[in-house]
Amino acid sequence: MSSSTTHRFPAHGDPECRVPAGAVLGEGLLWSTAEQALYWVDILGGRLHRHLPATRRNDSWEFGEPISAVTERAGGPGLLVALRSGLAFFNPAVGLDSLQLLCHPEPQLPGNRYNDGKCDRQGRFWVGSMDFDCVAPTGSLYRVDPDGHHSVHAQGIAVVNGPTWTLDGRTLLLNDTVQGCVYAHDFEPATGTLGERRLWLRLPEADGYPDGMCTDAEGRIWLAHWGGGCVSCRDPVSAEELGRIRVPARHVSNCTFGGADLDTLFISTARFGLTAEELAVQPLAGSVFAVRTGARGQVAALFRG
Repeated sequence: MSSSTTHRFPAHGDPECRVPAGAVLGEGLLWSTAEQALYWVDILGGRLHRHLPATRRNDSWEFGEPISAVTERAGGPGLLVALRSGLAFFNPAVGLDSLQLLCHPEPQLPGNRYNDGKCDRQGRFWVGSMDFDCVAPTGSLYRVDPDGHHSVHAQGIAVVNGPTWTLDGRTLLLNDTVQGCVYAHDFEPATGTLGERRLWLRLPEADGYPDGMCTDAEGRIWLAHWGGGCVSCRDPVSAEELGRIRVPARHVSNCTFGGADLDTLFISTARFGLTAEELAVQPLAGSVFAVRTGARGQVAALFRG
């Protein structure tokens, strides 16, 4: 597994509320280098959002069903989106009329929905699924090839989250959120196959549950803590915590680097599951936050379909 070139935790300020959206379940962060825009979703609100930092403009599209992950396409215009009904192409410039189903890996599991997903450097989309009630171990990790062919590579997980890769692309990290575990798999880039899983990190209960994550340009892993109110920065080999960024919302769901120089960490949060009393002291829950960390991210890989 690749190691980071430095163990220094980058300097940072306090996260700024960039989009006070009040999302039920903010997730699916993607920085578009081409558009200089942040795409993100409200899964349970069924909405895709786009934020342009330069102008503070916000656009949104409502799908009428859960939408959980987004990636840009290299083989055509627009995006590949993960809807509850399947993975589909969507062109924001055209709107909902552009929706075109690519594949639906698990139509036999109506109690599931898709969850987090990212592309590898070879242009394949890796997306997890989950039990809608976050209980039954019916979730899997799928690899979706550019032609729409899909294959399953991990099974028996209630809520699949992540994934991210180490800097050398030889290890895939994947979260079993309900069990509080992050697992590492040897990854073969040429074939897109995974080795047996090994425990990389188990979060103590007081730290919440591992949710979305990303890898910076020095190889450090940035992990969102659902129920833990923070993003932690970790060594890619040892999983040692190098530091953490506190977020003024308990449910921190995802993080990714963006901005013109890829030096801004965007963080999504959720209102889901919070009581009225908790929302009163967390009024910004469900917002998207931004913080300059002193670290830089990587350009997101594109789906080659």
